[in-house]
Amino acid sequence: MSNSIPCIIMRGGTSRGPFLRMRDLPDSEAARADLLLGLMGSGHLLQIDGIGGGNPLTSKVAIVERSTHPDADVDYLFAQVDVLRRHVDFNPNCGNMLSAVGPYAIETGLVEADEGITSVRVRNLNTQRFIECQVSTPNKQVCYEGDVSISGVPGSAAGIRLSFLDVVGAKTGHLLPTGNTVDVIDGVEVSCIDAATPVVLVEASALGVQGSETAEQLDTKRDMLDRLEEIRRKAGRLMGMGDVTQSVLPKPIIVSCSDTPACTLRARYFVPHSCHKSIAVTGAIALASAISVEGTLANRMAVKAGHLESGDLLQSVTIEHPLGVMELDVSHGSGGSGDVSRVSMIRTARKIMSGDIFYPALSA
Repeated sequence: MSNSIPCIIMRGGTSRGPFLRMRDLPDSEAARADLLLGLMGSGHLLQIDGIGGGNPLTSKVAIVERSTHPDADVDYLFAQVDVLRRHVDFNPNCGNMLSAVGPYAIETGLVEADEGITSVRVRNLNTQRFIECQVSTPNKQVCYEGDVSISGVPGSAAGIRLSFLDVVGAKTGHLLPTGNTVDVIDGVEVSCIDAATPVVLVEASALGVQGSETAEQLDTKRDMLDRLEEIRRKAGRLMGMGDVTQSVLPKPIIVSCSDTPACTLRARYFVPHSCHKSIAVTGAIALASAISVEGTLANRMAVKAGHLESGDLLQSVTIEHPLGVMELDVSHGSGGSGDVSRVSMIRTARKIMSGDIFYPALSA
């Protein structure tokens, strides 16, 4: 049967989806998107005719290939496949799916394993940024078993260290795309940040919520969601991204002070029209970066919570999200600059199946 390609389904962080080789997909982006829509079963609430899980976190695709760039081993293109609409967004990056790119590259022979730990250098084609992945490879084999637990995933697994390099301006070229630490949209203060991914930060109280609600509770607040979407669209224009109605970027994040002293801030991250059950890696990086910029909403709230003095820089950030916490190590530029040069965190991944995946015949 011609309409099948090799596939490994993997969990990466708190996301899951098929991992494919670029060489097995059509050259045309339109034909590639058509294939992915059929493969995932989009256009149906349950994605019943494909392998999507009826949720944005399980309707993701990682496309990987050997890189021609001298600073990378593999290239990684992320695709967010809409559940209900026939739409694929190749603009954002997904740091959770990225957690499994290193293991996948080793499993498929794109990178030769070293004894003990294998470093995989990844170029993300969505943002043209580079990430270092440290994968456990005892006996030169990927090891998925371990004692590392991450919020939002049951059990434990082997830790994978991700280090995001040169995160500033992933899409717009600027850490502060509007040139301001705070803008006002429809009477609401926001901070527009582009680090690993573009986001718009809004304080919970400005939207009439506590910020401690569950994802399910926030998803029922239709008026709040409509207001947040209007702010997101206007922020997109202010950030120089044009009409973002059909794009998942920028992502909105509702921020508040955590009730847990060990947590720097509390976040509710949207994808963008429903609340993420935890938080995206790239969204966490953007929020951690915002904390380092004096005057942003995130920085002001971290100062208010007593986690840093005005003008200080945090080397470690802990973000509370609906299912737990995410811890990040933050490195800054030299000379006291607030610019973030590297952000690292530990994630996990698991190989779920390997074989051929079938998709409906492509339209002519």
